[in-house]
Amino acid sequence: MAKVICITNQKGGVGKTTTAVNLSASIAVAEKRVLLIDIDPQGNSTSGIGFSKEQSNGTIYQALLKGSGLREMIQKTPLAYLDLVTSNTDLIGAEVELIQEKDRERKLAHLIKEVESDYDYIFIDCPPSLGLLTINSLTAAHSVLIPLQCEYYALEGLGQLLKTIRLIKQSLNPRLEIEGILLTMFDIRNNLSHQVAEEVRNHFKEKVFQTVIPRNVRLSEAPSHGKPVLLYDIHSKGAESYLNLAGELMADGKKNGN
Repeated sequence: MAKVICITNQKGGVGKTTTAVNLSASIAVAEKRVLLIDIDPQGNSTSGIGFSKEQSNGTIYQALLKGSGLREMIQKTPLAYLDLVTSNTDLIGAEVELIQEKDRERKLAHLIKEVESDYDYIFIDCPPSLGLLTINSLTAAHSVLIPLQCEYYALEGLGQLLKTIRLIKQSLNPRLEIEGILLTMFDIRNNLSHQVAEEVRNHFKEKVFQTVIPRNVRLSEAPSHGKPVLLYDIHSKGAESYLNLAGELMADGKKNGN
């Protein structure tokens, strides 16, 4: 049975999609069966793995709102153990359309039930907002991974996200836990990066992953080539960091009996 992990932060530009793509790929190369669901209308996980955002068939939108099953939306990727459900701008109106739907917060959870026995991990890349698509993702997930950039406004808005997670846990998904906070965009030469990392670790203790994702040119370049960084440059610091994160996540899973 898959462990379902939602990757979210309502603040944009924090490394959310970079983490979704590269963590999924890094776990897949460990020969774990992984499904990445792109539920962000921007479709950056879709293009980051080399798929076109222009295609209008076979996306998460059809599964959520047009009565299609999730299994028929799944596409194979260049990595043998990594599958993808794509997204595109059709999802922009989904928040409004979902309002009309019965049991609207659980639509994604019902879809994932169809396929969860086929995978070891299912990752959901959320939009940078706390709307109905993110609520669906949090309701479907076992845990939440929160990327947090090592910059001045890092903690801004995090309180609102944690409050939303608590509310979802109380009312819709009692099993929901915080998988961990991931420090991203770390610049070893920058004192502020060190200060933010220290502040986050002091505040959230063991909830912060040991692995830190650095600022890395190869990591930034890889999406424009439609590849996870380990297919673009496996020797880069970015690839090494996400492989380390994958190892840390899988080790925690074994420790917790997953």
